[in-house]
Amino acid sequence: MTEVASASINTFGPSPKAIESPSEQLITLTYGQLQGLIEAAIQPLQAEIAQLRGKLASLDKVQDILSENQLIQLRLINELKEGNQEKAATTKKTIDHIDDLHRLMIEDKTAQISVAKAARLLGISKERMRQLKPLILKDDRFEMGWASVAGRKGAVIRIRKFL
Repeated sequence: MTEVASASINTFGPSPKAIESPSEQLITLTYGQLQGLIEAAIQPLQAEIAQLRGKLASLDKVQDILSENQLIQLRLINELKEGNQEKAATTKKTIDHIDDLHRLMIEDKTAQISVAKAARLLGISKERMRQLKPLILKDDRFEMGWASVAGRKGAVIRIRKFL
């Protein structure tokens, strides 16, 4: 009877010691099979790397174009600022002030004049006269320099004709 019982128990399958997990099972592969498996696993990764490199190269090109455009924009902005300053500085009224100063200095036969006195002659503020200084320097009729005026050293405007 014990033999029948043990025979019926053995028919339910292998003993628990005989069951192995799939990761512990021993398999045999040829070198070619192993190489094929590795290549099959690596191939999608290589394709993805190639695709990402292509995207990176296109992003680099876009970045270069954007940088170049930004540089061009900054140059244009600076040119516009400089152009606006020159245009604002050389209005008809400004040119009239400089011409009047030249005429008044010649009439008075004054070789040099302080910035403050030039402002009084023209009937404008000293600040406005200081704004005219860069334009006076550009005008070939005038020269700017330093001299003692009323015991103080200050900027003076000279007429080249009298030098």
